[in-house]
Amino acid sequence: MSSSETTTDHDVIREWIEKRGGVPTVVRGTEGEDGEGILRVDFGERDDALDEIPWEAFFETFEDRGLAFLYQDETKDGEESRFFKFVKREG
Repeated sequence: MSSSETTTDHDVIREWIEKRGGVPTVVRGTEGEDGEGILRVDFGERDDALDEIPWEAFFETFEDRGLAFLYQDETKDGEESRFFKFVKREG
């Protein structure tokens, strides 16, 4: 695996996801009292267990939970990577 990077920059995150055909989603049925569900990104074939949400709602939840976006641009073979995960911010 090539090196990964971590960011909280909304523009970088949105660009990375959209470049790979992804959309912001939440896992259906996981909304709590705050109305926010478990964040996911859906690529390509849409998953029926996920509900697409607006970017504004996605980033509001992202900020409320103090998340960062760990991602990889390319695989070790130089192919475009879809590897990412949400991690807690440091500090």
